[in-house]
Amino acid sequence: MEYLGFLPVLLLVAMGALQLGLAAYTANQAGTAARAGARTAASYDAHGDPQAAARGAVSGWLSDGGFRYRQSGGRDITATVEIKVPSVVPGLDGWVATRSATMPRE
Repeated sequence: MEYLGFLPVLLLVAMGALQLGLAAYTANQAGTAARAGARTAASYDAHGDPQAAARGAVSGWLSDGGFRYRQSGGRDITATVEIKVPSVVPGLDGWVATRSATMPRE
């Protein structure tokens, strides 16, 4: 009986750990996408849309939930990517991972 009473606490801790891992993965993907977008925008040899390059650097299931790309700069290009963190814990659906990358223009 003691184990049955402790099981909900263990499940809650496991779901919290899973949510934190998912948030860390989303932040990593946002950083990768920001670097890809900034690299494409700063390169003269790159043919393509920086936003498409950034979106292509993110896992498909992650970018479908909420993806935003912004770009600024003149001499140096700064790309900022925001990705909505998927939620496995009810009530924790407002997290957004934001990462920026700056690349010098060639």
